[in-house]
Amino acid sequence: MTSPATLRPVPAPGASPPPVRVLYLIDSLGPGGAEHLLAASLPFLRRAGVVPEVVALQEQAGNPIAARISAQGVPVRQLGIRRLRQRGARRRVREAIIAAAPDVVHTQLEFAAVLGIPAARRLGLPTVATLHTLDAPPPRSRLALHFRLMAWSLRRARRVVAVSEATRRHYLEQARLRPERVATIYNGIDPTTFRSSPEDRGAARHEFGLGPDAPVLITVAVLREPKGLQHMLAALPRVAAAFPAVRYLVVGDGPHRAALEAATRNLSLEDRVVFAGARHDVPRLLAAADVFVLPSLTEALPTVLAEAMAAGLPIVATTVGGIPEMVRHGDAALLVPPADDVALADAVCRLLANPRQAAAMGRSGRRLVAARFDIRAQAQALADDYRALAAKGRP
Repeated sequence: MTSPATLRPVPAPGASPPPVRVLYLIDSLGPGGAEHLLAASLPFLRRAGVVPEVVALQEQAGNPIAARISAQGVPVRQLGIRRLRQRGARRRVREAIIAAAPDVVHTQLEFAAVLGIPAARRLGLPTVATLHTLDAPPPRSRLALHFRLMAWSLRRARRVVAVSEATRRHYLEQARLRPERVATIYNGIDPTTFRSSPEDRGAARHEFGLGPDAPVLITVAVLREPKGLQHMLAALPRVAAAFPAVRYLVVGDGPHRAALEAATRNLSLEDRVVFAGARHDVPRLLAAADVFVLPSLTEALPTVLAEAMAAGLPIVATTVGGIPEMVRHGDAALLVPPADDVALADAVCRLLANPRQAAAMGRSGRRLVAARFDIRAQAQALADDYRALAAKGRP
């Protein structure tokens, strides 16, 4: 069978670079950070000359992000593969790649890397893999086997994109990747999306019964245990002792929600904590808040911090993963050790007690996002990488 890979001509000086067809293989299109980032980046990738197609291997929570991508006019396919060793899984992935006829295959997340990279290589196509997590499974566990399969696949990718230097270091060590093949490209956002008005602030507060003068904390996250929201709930009584009107708005859904709601009841915080669920109007909800809190136990590079900074919010976050690369302590954020409830509460209280400092940190965050986390720069860097790989042809 003829390989889909072809050599591309070099454009003449001053000419627009040629379009490059990219197939994005992703584990699912459920409500996760990598999935949201892919949907948000596609319009900017298209402006940079990328012709995208998306294939989701699994179904998660109905794959709601598939509709967002389809609405952009980007082809989306869902393969319904439930597990790595499912009969016919590799054949389905191979057929999806052949049908898309891409110049480059870009995998997102672990499951897609394990199935997608070997299939693309056998078809003579260059591959890019993005690492969004800092998982380190315990030895001799089932997850450890999956990690070894992923590491084997990553070593066969032409380019591996780490979303932070912490992620890059982790995978260089754990997966034994070749350093020259691993590039760090920070996740980006569109800062203009997060401009809000006093009317937005008032409307969002009214929706959730938050008083106009109440100090409001907010976290936006998929509700999983590693996001650490249990520690913010444990810290909240200490904050409330200093600021009796404080409220905590939790935006997102996930497998840990029931446990968090139970903890809220056990701590008698029902009148202080609002679970808003998964929302599509996050910029409007950020406008309702005074402080953004991300008490994570592990992170690669949380895009939501860039969103909070673009909204002008001061941040309290933990010193894990790529977070210290994003923000310096005392500049746009106060950083505390993970799982330290007292330090978390004290940092929140410091910002609530010093509104001028909080406002200055919010302004610093806006400048930082514009300089380092604009999605246009991320899209252009990826598009340039795709073209370079496509021009080299068969791996």
